[in-house]
Amino acid sequence: MDDCLFCKMVKGEIPCNKLYEDDDMIVIKDINPQPKIHYLMIPKEHYKDITELDEKKAATLGRMLTKVKDIAIKLDLKDGFRLVNNKGDFGCQSVKHLHIHILGGEQLEDKMG
Repeated sequence: MDDCLFCKMVKGEIPCNKLYEDDDMIVIKDINPQPKIHYLMIPKEHYKDITELDEKKAATLGRMLTKVKDIAIKLDLKDGFRLVNNKGDFGCQSVKHLHIHILGGEQLEDKMG
């Protein structure tokens, strides 16, 4: 999508603080971190949200999730972390391009919201 913020980051049109990149995704530091450590896993292919997954996109998401262990080690999240995916306005999805939040670095709240 031409006007998608994350697509522009993937293409290098907008600078971002990349922690990791491969053929399927980029992992960037969130510009408005909630906990101490807050990164975003973003698939390079644009799709609006998790409900647009088909078998091919689900396989890409699966490959992305296999990298979580390495990313957690790189971020020194040995005490734990949380993965979050928001969908739609009620789910507080601010950018309409599927992404997964990696949250940690401190004790997180027990309740969401």
